[in-house]
Amino acid sequence: MVVRLGGAICVAAIIFACSSYSLSSIGIQKEITPRPVASGPGIVGVASSYNPYRKDHRSGGTETASGERYDPTAWTAAIQIDLRERFAGVRFGKDYRPAYALVASADKQAIIKINDVGPLEPGRVIDLSEQAMRYFDPTLELGLVPLIKVTPLLGDDWLPGPIASDT
Repeated sequence: MVVRLGGAICVAAIIFACSSYSLSSIGIQKEITPRPVASGPGIVGVASSYNPYRKDHRSGGTETASGERYDPTAWTAAIQIDLRERFAGVRFGKDYRPAYALVASADKQAIIKINDVGPLEPGRVIDLSEQAMRYFDPTLELGLVPLIKVTPLLGDDWLPGPIASDT
């Protein structure tokens, strides 16, 4: 915890230093400003898992709202349909833009690509791909991850996957 707090303070100091740095000395008049990372507070709820290729799954298909086919090995997820606008809309076809979220539970964090929406069960905020769920629940025995925090990320150039822990 102390290492993470120290790391966060270092990152904040670097961003502050870079944001006030002026390039006028080399003829560029624009100041560097950091890109905000999160777009609002995180959403806390329960995470579940979805894999339409498993025999025991009852609903849904293999195509996501983004138009991509479901890939159980990708770091992807569906969010509750009511949260669609918090994630830049997650539109279909030519209007599709990738959306990303920082998903955290206990001591694990991962960047997840949001490429689907759905009417999830009450209390559930995200439906993780099998790969993403295995990260938070390695045995898949729990089936649900309580108290997961999902924070929308700005931009579309994130690399999905786990965030290394310093502990």
